[in-house]
Amino acid sequence: MNQPGPSLSSSTPARTVFWPYLVPPRRRVLLLIVIGAVLSCSAWLGFGKTPATLFDLTEHSVPLDQIVDGGPGKDGIPALLIPRFVSASGATFLQDADRVLGLIQGAEAKAYPIKILNWHEIVNDTIDGKPVVVTYCPLCGTGIAFYARVQGSRHTFGVSGLLYQSDLLMYDHQTESLWSQVGMHAVAGPLSGEKLTPVFLEHTTWGEWHAAHPATLVLSTKTGSFLNYDHDPYLGYPERRDLMFDTTHFDPRYHPKEWVVGVELNGVPKAYPFSELKKARPSLSDQVGGRSITIQFNQQSRSASVLDADGKPIPSIMAFWFAWYAFHPDTQVFKGPEQRSP
Repeated sequence: MNQPGPSLSSSTPARTVFWPYLVPPRRRVLLLIVIGAVLSCSAWLGFGKTPATLFDLTEHSVPLDQIVDGGPGKDGIPALLIPRFVSASGATFLQDADRVLGLIQGAEAKAYPIKILNWHEIVNDTIDGKPVVVTYCPLCGTGIAFYARVQGSRHTFGVSGLLYQSDLLMYDHQTESLWSQVGMHAVAGPLSGEKLTPVFLEHTTWGEWHAAHPATLVLSTKTGSFLNYDHDPYLGYPERRDLMFDTTHFDPRYHPKEWVVGVELNGVPKAYPFSELKKARPSLSDQVGGRSITIQFNQQSRSASVLDADGKPIPSIMAFWFAWYAFHPDTQVFKGPEQRSP
């Protein structure tokens, strides 16, 4: 169980629904129609049913009919168990505008390019001597890192091929429990209900991260899989209003893929939509759950982070609006000052 999943070939997309992007243009329209019909039929037939899966779902903390098959199957998207890194100067495959997840622990800084995470979603790693797991769900836009110790022992994680609220469900190799990325807890299996501890992670551009951390290491494209990391299998998805998978809660106040930074303090969740942050100052103060915080917004790099009263970063989530709301239907929402007409 501790071995990496099967590698994808260069012609295999991260999610089966994106096959059309790899088909010659002349046949693409017809294929899109056929796949759309199949997906719609499959979703209708599977609604309200427990997914067929090899995972033991006897113990669970969420309704089983809300766990759905995402397409690739268990390890169909190969998590990285032994990641390789290059220096910043060796990361010639990155452009300044490319998105990365940035992690700092002690004196160590690491960058995980989204163009690689699109195809692997999970990186099991160690930083500053601490085991961590860096995760990314392309369907929700969510990059979250966790400490990889559970009940005192290190766990490694793979991609289950299942989804909950349109979000990545990981599984740990040690117990095969299923873990919700955004929910940050096990939703099924022997460890059902157990929580993960998040680590502060930045979601920004390579140019911004490199400038701030010139000695950073960068996840290498030498992953053991023959994949075209310059190809985005989710091209166009962040701009579309439609979702590939339904959620139990939906709020139309914002575009479903509107970027927000969300934080939950003392049981109180609050979202800061980027469209609202654009109306405010780059740095604004607020109160959430009785705690004073500062939100720093960088419009140029389309990134935001949350700091506590002492200026220390607090783990937060950059996500599409629909994804944050699906997990936090009782969320507070920041509203920027109204712009006066000239």
